[in-house]
Amino acid sequence: MPDPERPSPAELLHLRGRTLEKGEPVAPPLTLASMFHLPGDPAGFASYGRSDNPTWEATEKMLGHLEGAGAVLFPSGMAAIAAPFLAFLSAGDRVLLPSDGYYTTRLLADRILARLGVTFDRRPTAGFAEGGFAGYRLVFVESPSNPGLELCDIADVAAGVRAAGGLTVVDNTTMTPFGQRPLDLGADIVVASDTKAPGGHSDILMGHVASRDPGIVAAVKEWRKLSGSIPGPFEAWLLHRSLETLELRFDRMCRTAGIVAERLAAHPAVRGGRYPGLPADPAHNLAARQMLRPGFLIGLTLASGAAADAFIAACRFLRPATSFGGVHSSAERRDRWGDAVAPGFVRLAIGCEPAEELWAALDEALSAAG
Repeated sequence: MPDPERPSPAELLHLRGRTLEKGEPVAPPLTLASMFHLPGDPAGFASYGRSDNPTWEATEKMLGHLEGAGAVLFPSGMAAIAAPFLAFLSAGDRVLLPSDGYYTTRLLADRILARLGVTFDRRPTAGFAEGGFAGYRLVFVESPSNPGLELCDIADVAAGVRAAGGLTVVDNTTMTPFGQRPLDLGADIVVASDTKAPGGHSDILMGHVASRDPGIVAAVKEWRKLSGSIPGPFEAWLLHRSLETLELRFDRMCRTAGIVAERLAAHPAVRGGRYPGLPADPAHNLAARQMLRPGFLIGLTLASGAAADAFIAACRFLRPATSFGGVHSSAERRDRWGDAVAPGFVRLAIGCEPAEELWAALDEALSAAG
């Protein structure tokens, strides 16, 4: 029997089908409209393209099934990340951020939100609960952190934040609901970049916010409507199509990542690595408790920045790209963006290539790079 607390891939595929009348298309129509036919009382009907779109709603229904929560679609991951900050914070509020998380979130805080009177503190993910959460209106969590793959105990953090009267927001981009379920662990809000594995084909920007609190969902929807931070219907349609294969792709990516990570750990060219699925990883026990799968991202450190660049360039089955989660494996040296990692640190994102073919290419490139 399926676990009632986890999304059913079979149900996901039939959410729309069960609502169809005879002769209606199985795939959702692409609705390109800024205006809707609206005589008389407008209550309860689609009214304007900034607030309503049937294609968004079909995709939000799928995301809601995956999260077990209300879901609100946004035109990028950063739009989704920004929404809780801008919907719930006021001048004088304090926020806690991971010091080793996605750097653009910190830039948003430093360059935009600080000007509005919001103050920010930072802590490393591995020690995130140290110091408690008193006085914080909002606590923003990344676990695993991007790019270092550090973990913190989400349930412990969420309980502490709730006891202190704050909101816990978890960026679950690296894991998807098939790999980790922060709302089940007590988080108030999940944000994610659906540009990554949910979109899965490196051809759209999209993101979402999810919560089981109807008031939070309503406030986020109001922010989207008033700010105009709305997704395009074509991109929403593409995400809907991609979500139907997310479970299959994510399973392949995680299985291959486990094989590759184990072999990388024993490779003479690799000076260090992180993958929560490996028993030797310092976060393995925590990962086993709070994650359903160990994910498809691997951190590996080579001898130098030059060695890392040479490895990426030499591998015929790696795309040198700054995003991740596509069907093709990709990699980048994160030091070039200013992340606090070693010069030779590579974020390796495993795609859907057959495991043995991918490993042969990785091994050949590592040996050539020295």
